[in-house]
Amino acid sequence: MPLPITNVTPFTLPVWVAAAARAALETLLEAEGLALPDAALKGSVEAQPLELLEPPGVELVQVEAAAALGHGQALGMARCDPGDGLDLTRGLLVWVQASWWDPAQDAEPSQRLLLDAGEGLGVRAGSRDLCLSAYARRLLEVNLLPLVPACRGLRLQLVFPRGRELAGRTSNEAFGVVDGLALIGTQAVVQRSAAPDRLDECLETLRQWPHSPHPGDLVLVIGENGLDLAPRLGLPAGLLLKAGNWLGPLIVAAAEAGVERLLLFGYHGKLIKLAGGIFHTHHHLADGRAEVLTALAALEGMGGPELERLFAAPTVEAALARLQELDGPLAARIEARLALAIETRSQAYLARYGRFPTRIGAALFDRQRQLRVAGPCGAELLEAFRHDLG
Repeated sequence: MPLPITNVTPFTLPVWVAAAARAALETLLEAEGLALPDAALKGSVEAQPLELLEPPGVELVQVEAAAALGHGQALGMARCDPGDGLDLTRGLLVWVQASWWDPAQDAEPSQRLLLDAGEGLGVRAGSRDLCLSAYARRLLEVNLLPLVPACRGLRLQLVFPRGRELAGRTSNEAFGVVDGLALIGTQAVVQRSAAPDRLDECLETLRQWPHSPHPGDLVLVIGENGLDLAPRLGLPAGLLLKAGNWLGPLIVAAAEAGVERLLLFGYHGKLIKLAGGIFHTHHHLADGRAEVLTALAALEGMGGPELERLFAAPTVEAALARLQELDGPLAARIEARLALAIETRSQAYLARYGRFPTRIGAALFDRQRQLRVAGPCGAELLEAFRHDLG
């Protein structure tokens, strides 16, 4: 009995890439008269069977088309459908060009899969390596390598025709990713950072938090990029919870769950909203970043035309860069004031809902993927989480 094609599951970008890649690989095999392994499920021009891994299980994922290109190459295409809600990848066309290469005879299985960043794929600014998560890589390996003949390697060139354009509407560059969209999903199903069902998932996680190995400690991470970066900076994975945009309710829920040391970890262009008392951070709801930064600068003594230019800066990153060029010590004082304001406003927000022993710290990073500043409590928690618990 064939698997049903799902019409309701909102898949993340790595799933659509894997579906297009498998369609290209099947076409490549057929063009050379090579059969799929007996145990492999065969795909079709409409869909490809994928082991999703997170969560486990095989589902058919729709594809747009696949075609042999000749000369040992084939192209698979899929169109991203992330489900309802605000998501710039909706309708994004994914191209994957597959071809063979000759690996060393003693190459490990994972070494037989080469991934090239084509147009629209994000790369690390320093190394120019393709920016993809461990999950995205593993999804491709598990679904493709069992189909590759033992004597061959598979090379995939990934292309997002509109990726460069869409990346300009994200904070990718803030995380050191340039030239396109990063491929950094950590599971198959889309998590809605701004939707009530995503909030419910986080609240359920916090209800179970007292049973975790470190029930008194928690790091609320803002966004998928932050979740990817946090372990690289030494924060233990077991303390991390992706918060999305619903920071206010989650701060309260964490305190109610018994969390006594809470670190807010995020990009400064996002967390700055908390300094202005905005605890749902989606830009469709409220912004205020320019106003907050300008007010903090004024409190540090800035005025006149420079203050006006600061207010008119297109992004927080650009404003802080301008401040650094103008007066490094002043910029440092403003950023320190920002981190302290985030901690102070967060504590005040929590106090509106009860008396809790929870201490809230803030740690902010910049587009170079470096910690930019931490508040007094944030610096203390960073040290404790990275060294005592790491």
